[in-house]
Amino acid sequence: MSFNHIYDINGSAMNAQVMRLDTIASNLANADTAAPSADTAYHALKPVFSALYQAGNGEDNSSVAASVRMLGVVSSDRPVEQRYEPNNPLADQDGYVFYSNVNSLEEMADMMSASRSYQTSVEVMGKVTSMQQSILKLGQ
Repeated sequence: MSFNHIYDINGSAMNAQVMRLDTIASNLANADTAAPSADTAYHALKPVFSALYQAGNGEDNSSVAASVRMLGVVSSDRPVEQRYEPNNPLADQDGYVFYSNVNSLEEMADMMSASRSYQTSVEVMGKVTSMQQSILKLGQ
């Protein structure tokens, strides 16, 4: 496997974590938003990823690389929170207001995981760069 493949794979991992952080930021920003109906309430967003496998092109074709591919973003099917607030201007005729289905604690844990994964990818890039520099020093 060449260094270019390592950069491509690691870059796809970093892009995936950035997309994860984008959806987490959107979810946290809308965690306490209210709506007049369950249909119009904010639903948490979750990115969906899959592995994209590529066989190597060496003589024995034994190396396999897997990068990350984004399939899309889906809305959470968790039910929205319904609160009785008859004085709220967004209340329906029965006095209920609907709040987003975002679980802030879950989102914060996801954010820490995504941040750590991104940080690990940055460290991999640093190690690969260091390896390349070591190879160049061999010729001196």
